[in-house]
Amino acid sequence: MNLITKQAELDAAIATLQASDFVTVDTEFIRETTFWPELCLIQIASPDTAVLIDPLSPGIDLKPFFALMADESVVKVFHAARQDIEIIFHRGGLIPHPVFDTQVAAMVCGFGDSVSYDQLVNKITGVRLDKTSRFTDWRRRPLSDKQLEYALADVTHLIEVYRHLAAELERENRAHWLNEEMEVLTARETYDPHPQDAWKRLKMRNAKPQQLAIAQAIAAWRELEARERNVPRGRILKDDALVEIAQQMPRDAAALGRLRAIPRGWERSAAASGLMEAVTAALAIPKEDLPKPQRHAPPSEGANAAAELLKVLLKLVAEKEGVAPKVLATSDDIDRIASNGENAEVAALHGWRREVFGERALQLVRGEIAIKFQNRRIAVFDLPQAAE
Repeated sequence: MNLITKQAELDAAIATLQASDFVTVDTEFIRETTFWPELCLIQIASPDTAVLIDPLSPGIDLKPFFALMADESVVKVFHAARQDIEIIFHRGGLIPHPVFDTQVAAMVCGFGDSVSYDQLVNKITGVRLDKTSRFTDWRRRPLSDKQLEYALADVTHLIEVYRHLAAELERENRAHWLNEEMEVLTARETYDPHPQDAWKRLKMRNAKPQQLAIAQAIAAWRELEARERNVPRGRILKDDALVEIAQQMPRDAAALGRLRAIPRGWERSAAASGLMEAVTAALAIPKEDLPKPQRHAPPSEGANAAAELLKVLLKLVAEKEGVAPKVLATSDDIDRIASNGENAEVAALHGWRREVFGERALQLVRGEIAIKFQNRRIAVFDLPQAAE
C-alpha cells in the first residue's frame, strides 16, 4: 500500500484527483496534548484513485492538497467534517468548498442522530469495517499495513455512501436542506472563534456584573495563552479555576494562591502574573461599562404545557418525514417557541426547518391546529377560526 512521502508523488496524485467531480476526504490527527490538532495522515479517494499522504514526511509541501480543497469544481465529501475542516483551516488558511457531510446528510435522510461512519457504511453497503486501529498513535512511523488499510477504508467506502445519500436527497427533494446545513459548516466564524467569546464555555450561575467582567477577561487570557503555547486550555488553568477566580475576585497573588482550584505555588508563576493583569484590568472597568448578566424571563403562563404539546407535534412530523426529531428542533427550540412564539430566535424557525416543522409549531401555539387521539392514533387537525 503506497504512502505518499515525496513532493512529485503528491503533485501527480492531486492532478489526477482534480479531474473527478468529487473526492472523499478524511484525516488522522492527535490533539490530546496540543491546542491545535496535529495532522498526521491525509486520505483522499475518487472513483478511480485512492491515496494516503504523509504530512509528517520531511520537506513535503501540502500546497497542492489545499488547492484541491479550494477547487470549486470538485465536491469534497467528509463524514463528520468539522474537525477535518478545522485542521485544513488551521494548516492551510482556507475552508474547503463545496462540502458534502455524509453524517449530516444521513440525519436528513432518516438514519438517526449523529450516525457513525462504520454504522452508515454497514447500513448502506453491508460491509463491516474493522475499527481496531481507531485509537492508534498516528504520529509514530512507520505506519503498519493494518493502520494504512484502516485509514484508506475511511474514504473508499465513503464513495458509495456519498452516491447513495446524494441520490436519496434528490429523490426526496431535500438537497436544499443539506445545502443550508453546509453553509453553517463552512462559515469561517465556525473555525475562527474570538478569544473574547471564550468565557461562554464557562458554567457560571447568577454572576454579578463585575464577576462576569473578570470571567470574560481571564477566559480570553487563557485562550490566547493556550494558542500561543499550543497546549490544551486545561493545561493553562481548568474551567473550575477560572470560575472560582471570577467569583472570588482576588486582588493580588497571595489571594490568588488561597483559592482551592489553584495549584500550589502557581500564583508565583509568570502565567499567574498575566492572569492577574487581566483580573486587575477587569476590576478597573467603570460600573456603567460592566457587562450585564443575561436574565432569562420565566416561562409565560401555559408555556410548559405548550412545550409538551409541541414535543408531540415534533415526533409526529419527524415520523412523517422520516428524520430524527433532533434534526428538526432541539429541546431548547421547543421551549423558546412555547414561550415566545414567532419571536423565538431558534433554528427551527428558519430555512427548511421552518418549512417542515416550524410553521406547524407556530400554528399550534396560535391555536390554529390541535392534536387529538383518534382510532388509537395521534393526529393533527385544523381548528375552525373564529370570525373577526
